[in-house]
Amino acid sequence: MSEEPENPVLALLRDMRGDIAELRSEMRAEFSNVRSGFRSEMRSLRADVASDMIALEKRLDVQIAGLRRAVMEYHSSAIGHGVLIAEFEERLRRVEQRLDITPERH
Repeated sequence: MSEEPENPVLALLRDMRGDIAELRSEMRAEFSNVRSGFRSEMRSLRADVASDMIALEKRLDVQIAGLRRAVMEYHSSAIGHGVLIAEFEERLRRVEQRLDITPERH
């Protein structure tokens, strides 16, 4: 039997199949690297966001505490003045009654 010469198209297809298999292997390796890098970046980003949220919560806690303190001081002041005004009005009424003075109401 005589050996037939190889078909050039078949030879090119076999070479292409080898090249495609090599490229596929390289792409899988690169994809694996990209995926692991992405996971690493996501973990880092998640940690950064968590850290920022904790810092924000601390700042808000400080601001809320300051707001509470200001509101309490305002209420204490307003109630204190209210009591003083009420006491003053009561004393004024007693003085007016003793002196038999009728206040002018506008």
